[in-house]
Amino acid sequence: MRYCCTLLSSRAPATAARALSNVQRPLLAHAPRRYSSASRSKASQHLPPGSELAGKSNLTPRIHERLQHLRTRYADLNKRMSGDISDLGREELAKVSKDFSDTSQIIVPYNRLLELYGELIELQQMIDESKDQSLKALALDERQTALEDIATTERQIINGLLPKDQAESGGAILEIRAGTGGDEASLFSGELLRMYERHSQLRGWKFNTISSLEEGDRVKEATVEVSGRGVFGALMFESGVHRVQRVPATETQGRIHTSTVTVAVLPQATDVHIEVRESDLRIDVFRASGKGGQHVNTTDSAVRITHLPTGLAVENQQERSQLRNKEKAMQILRARLYDMERQKLDKERRASRNRLIGTGDRSEKCRTYNFAQNRVTDHRINLSLYDMEGIMAGASLQHIIDQLRIQHDLDELADMS
Repeated sequence: MRYCCTLLSSRAPATAARALSNVQRPLLAHAPRRYSSASRSKASQHLPPGSELAGKSNLTPRIHERLQHLRTRYADLNKRMSGDISDLGREELAKVSKDFSDTSQIIVPYNRLLELYGELIELQQMIDESKDQSLKALALDERQTALEDIATTERQIINGLLPKDQAESGGAILEIRAGTGGDEASLFSGELLRMYERHSQLRGWKFNTISSLEEGDRVKEATVEVSGRGVFGALMFESGVHRVQRVPATETQGRIHTSTVTVAVLPQATDVHIEVRESDLRIDVFRASGKGGQHVNTTDSAVRITHLPTGLAVENQQERSQLRNKEKAMQILRARLYDMERQKLDKERRASRNRLIGTGDRSEKCRTYNFAQNRVTDHRINLSLYDMEGIMAGASLQHIIDQLRIQHDLDELADMS
């Protein structure tokens, strides 16, 4: 599975969990079989009882084994937190509390999953042995509900297991540029910009244009700041080449043209905290030079500070006090280091953008919008939706985002196991 962007991981919303049950497991497509322990394969020996009745699962035997170890650790942490903690220092107590909180986000739903497996065993036994058709029908309904609960609970466990990326919880910088296709590419670039704006409004995000090069409805390029909780985690899958196939308004012979628009979604940079260690500084003091006065050339009030790792040097002799000159020099040095770090981030952002969107050629695409067929196809997950109006209006775009999140998380989970 190839993505058009470097994928991180924010956890998907509840709709993604429901989508997982629809996409990953045909719930009642086949009647589940009962397995004896003798017929289980070697790979399934670590699976808890009843899990084989749930059909296809995204939790492999190795992941179940890891969850059992986490379950033991959770019990130990719970015992420690419930006992006498007076002997723990502040830092150690904070660490234990965090470990307990993080582990509980995985083990609480895992314990619920084990309970659901137990319910499946009882329900399957009732379905197999009951001669009362009404009771059997009730058990089938209950099994359906249990299977859906298992899909949702698995999703919660996967979310807990996957590494967290702080960038996904913040805002994003959205860059849209017309690729190949001339005026038609610029027209579609404007339509995509409005699609994302409407989607942001539906999600309650702030959508602020930073810069834009427009000619009427044509948008050559636009840079937008999208602010809100979880923006980057949701929109990061939009990075790539978006291909449009339709008959342009200027086409007189009805021929379908193919154009492209490149989209890059980058995490919104937060303030860069500059930490300057004393060991990285060389501080020199010298006599101030000037037109004269009581302290000029009589005291070592001037200060020069050199940041050894970067070679930056700042001096100040504005004040009569050496201490004040040192404070001002440090202020200037921090500002210059901050500016250097900002420029470094901008350079990395540009490199990231080029890596995300490719060259903009028609053959490189992550999604195709075919207006004649009313079809939008995301090639990364082979998903086609026949709802062009809903997607361009920003509403149905969420369904594509959910499916991309599901596949991304499953790929991440596969790498872990």
